[in-house]
Amino acid sequence: MSRLLALWRARPWLTLAFLMACAVTLFFAGRFTVYTVYWASHQEVPVEPWMTVGYVARSWGLDPRALDEAAGLPMPEAKGRPQPLAEIAQDRGVPVAQVIAEVEAAIAKLRVAGE
Repeated sequence: MSRLLALWRARPWLTLAFLMACAVTLFFAGRFTVYTVYWASHQEVPVEPWMTVGYVARSWGLDPRALDEAAGLPMPEAKGRPQPLAEIAQDRGVPVAQVIAEVEAAIAKLRVAGE
């Protein structure tokens, strides 16, 4: 600890820059770890109304734009943000189960095409 204090007194800006670099590195390492652990346990999860097309595509290892196209869903740019499947169903005036069935059929079609 005394060496760190001596370094701080001798070169405060250099020490501060080093400590900031360590903090940034820890932040991104933690973020990467959380991201990796989360998606490792969320592979091929059943489609639910709260999910967006991007979430479903990520979970199933598919391209989100290809899934949009195959299921006949609007692109996220239509409203300026990704829409959950329940909101897409509401906008169409159909039951959410129908949209989920379309997404599941598109997943099956894309997985067969990819193999």
